[in-house]
Formats: sequence, C-alpha cells, structure tokens
Amino acid sequence: MLAQLSIARSRLGQRWIALNGLSSDAILYGLSAMFAIGLGVSSNEAAQWHWGYLAAGPYALIGLLALSLSRLKLRRASMVRVGLLGLVMLGSVAIPLSLEARWRIAQPEVSVISRSGKFLSEGLDPYQTYWLHGRLVNAVPGVPSYESFFPYFPLMGVFGLPSAETHLGKGLTDARIAMSVITLLIGCTALGLMRASGDKKIRVAQSLLALPTGALFLATGGDDLPILALLLLGVVALQRRQSNLAGISFGVAAALKLTAWPLAVGSLLVARKSKDRTAWHHVAAWTAAIVAVTVVPFAVRAPWAFLSNVFEFPLGLAGVSSPAASALPGHVLTTLWSPLGHVFAPLTFMVGGYFVAKYLQRSWPLTLSQMLALMSVCFAVMMCVASATRVGYMIYPINFALWSWACADEVVRAPVLV
Repeated sequence: MLAQLSIARSRLGQRWIALNGLSSDAILYGLSAMFAIGLGVSSNEAAQWHWGYLAAGPYALIGLLALSLSRLKLRRASMVRVGLLGLVMLGSVAIPLSLEARWRIAQPEVSVISRSGKFLSEGLDPYQTYWLHGRLVNAVPGVPSYESFFPYFPLMGVFGLPSAETHLGKGLTDARIAMSVITLLIGCTALGLMRASGDKKIRVAQSLLALPTGALFLATGGDDLPILALLLLGVVALQRRQSNLAGISFGVAAALKLTAWPLAVGSLLVARKSKDRTAWHHVAAWTAAIVAVTVVPFAVRAPWAFLSNVFEFPLGLAGVSSPAASALPGHVLTTLWSPLGHVFAPLTFMVGGYFVAKYLQRSWPLTLSQMLALMSVCFAVMMCVASATRVGYMIYPINFALWSWACADEVVRAPVLV
C-alpha cells in the first residue's frame, strides 16, 4: 500500500513538473475557486463566507483564461502570468477587502487590533484585560470575553491607529487596509531582491498574495500577512548576505507576534556575511534591540496583564476559551482530558528537539534552504500539538516550505562556528 502511494505521488509530481507555467496556474486558480465555494457554503464566519462567494468567480474565470492561454505559444509567458496574478489579486483581495471593510465585516482580530490602536493613541496600555484568580479583570463590555484580549506585541497596535485617529471603523481606515498595503510593499520588495528564477518568484507571490493562503487572510483578518512579508524579506536578506537588513526584518516581525520567533531564531543558524564569516550576532543584536525597545516598556508597566494576553491566552491557559481552538491533535487531546494539554506539547518538544539536534549534527553546516525546510516541519508540529491554535496558522509552514524550494538553487551555507 505504501509503495503504491509512493509511486502515485512520484507520478503526480512528474506530471506537475511537466506542465508549463500557465497550465499549473490554471490548476491552482481552479482549485482556489473550489476552495472558495466550499468556504462560502460551509463557514459560519461572516467574513469568510462573504470572501468565499466574492472570490470564487474571479478564481474560476482567471483559471479558465490561464488554461486557454496555456495552449498558445506565447513569447512572454512570464509577463502574462504576472498580469493574471494581478487580476487574481484584484478579484480575490482588493474587491472583497474593500466591500468587507465598507460593510464592517471582519474576523475578530481586526476589532481587537483597532481597539489596541485606540488605546495607544490615548497613551494607554493595550493590555487591559487579564485573568486573575479565576476571574476576568477589565473585560471589554459588549464583546465575547476572548475579544477582550490582545494576543500580540504592542507594535501590532500601529495598524489600528488610522481608525483611532479618524474615529472611523470602516473604509480606508480599516486595519486590514494598512496591513495589506504593508504586506504588498514589503512582499514585492522581497520578491524583487530574491535570487531565484522568475517562475519561482511567481509561485512565491501567488502563495503570499493571491491564492487562498494569502488572499483569504488579507481580506478577512490580515495580521499574519505583514509578518510573513517581513520574514520573506529577512530570508532574502540572508540569501544576499545582508545581515543588518535581515536583523531589522526579523526584529520587526518578532516585535509584532510570537509566530515570527521560530524563523527569527532559525535564521541565526545560517546568517553570514562575506568570506563565509558568521553574522548571527548582527542579526541577533538587531532583533533583540527592536523587540526590547517596543516590548519591554509595556511588559514592565503591567507584567501580569502582558503575560496573560501575549502568552497565556494564545496557549489556552488564560481561563478563556479561544476561537483559535481548531480541531488539531493538541486541542482534541486536551478536550478529551485537560491534563494532556500540559503534557503533550512539552513531551513533543523534548522528542522533537532530540531529532532536530541529530539532524543538525548530521547536516551541519545547513544551507538556507535546509533551514527553511526544517522550520517548516517544526512549525507544523508546533501548530498540531498546541492546545489552542488556528488551522490558518498552517500558512506559515506552507510558505516556509515554498521559500525553501525557491532558495534551493542558491547555496547559502551556515558558517562554521570557530
């Protein structure tokens, strides 16, 4: 049975490689249309099912257009693919986002970020709510208890400043607009600097900006996409041996959300400058400085509230049920028997840490591509064993794996530490 599956996977991979770019784009856009329709029918989240119905048509139409063009002998097929990518973004991001922003339909995190921007604009601490001795302190009235928490670092509140300053919660001041603009600017900069073939750059751009792995999140929530764009810029900086740029990119990403930390730490394994000299200390210094300047003042000001919001709530330890509790193994086992939530993840990390150490010992020095592949696997495992996490966080390992593939031709090895 396993042998048959392996053969089938090999044949499928060979067929995929044999396709031209437009044909593979047509398949991806067609699958995206099916996903969008399925989400529109099945999702209970207003922002998600609205996006599904709005994006399904553009995906299907542009997929058919790509399929038709794939049968022609085009001299500038790459330019055509980029043009179709722009049309997909118009139909799957720009139009749904503008309509949902006008209708005030969004994932809960958008209102949470907007409220934190209001607190920051008034000189207040964004960490107002916390769990203390079995009681929820300073819960925001009129919203579910989980929306009272701000599970990010303070810098994320910057995206809520436009609505705070204008006192408007819709239209161009919607936090998703600012996050989408930053994602587009940083992502395009990273793609322009990336040392990879045009076909690989297009595939990375599709995943980050146009396919449901990016478009869905930009239109409905958006907080993970600026982080991914910054991480991509950091990866490209590592590829180009620009350690200062890498440190700044990883530092800003790490100062936004905890999900940036695994790759920020992993980058230290392969950071180097000219003549193969190690540069991990440059990356670490920039990252630590940016995180310290933006985070420490708030952590010192209200340490209990900070810990409750940033660490306990995302880990499901704040005494409040999180909507991020998706049906992944960690959450399912915790639901069956709550003590497993405190045992399963640490045990997995211990076992996984052993195998990671063995892999590093066997494969050292790592290439940039190997590091990204390792981070992809580690992040996927972390998401699966966490007691409360979103299935949507799997866009991180998906993108890491894609970046690993894109960087495979550029051999950037970790420096030998002496």
